[in-house]
Parts: sequence; structure tokens; C-alpha cells
Amino acid sequence: MTQRLHLVFGGELVDPSTTRFKDPANIHVVGIFPDYASAYNAWKAEAQRTVDDAHTRYFIAHLHRLRHEEAADSATEELGD
Repeated sequence: MTQRLHLVFGGELVDPSTTRFKDPANIHVVGIFPDYASAYNAWKAEAQRTVDDAHTRYFIAHLHRLRHEEAADSATEELGD
């Protein structure tokens, strides 16, 4: 069975209409999860905890997509340049 890891992370953004972090050194890493459902539950908990702070956002990154470096649409392709 294929393992599909997901990373949940977030922090304060420069502007709530962008995805640029104010201080990347202080990004809150919630954790790595074995499936989307558990990642979503963690994301939702953090998003609800920070709902009153418009500049704080949490995201789910699909780590399993980064592991396929030979695929043309892989985001890690940029690392080889």
C-alpha cells in the first residue's frame, strides 16, 4: 500500500491575502500525518485555535507528491537547478 504523508504547518503571514510568512524561522510545524484525514483534523484544530488572528494561517502539504522527483510536475524539480 502506498504511504501518503502530509505535513501540517502554519504561522503569521505578512498579509492575509498572500501565503508569505512574516518570520519563516518561527513557522509552527504541527506534525507529519500518515493520511489526509488525520492531517485535516490537525489542520482544523490549529485553524480553529487561531481563528481570531486574521494573519495566522495553517496549511497541509502533500509530502508524498515531493518524493516523486522523476515526475515532470514535481515541485522538487526546482532543487536540481
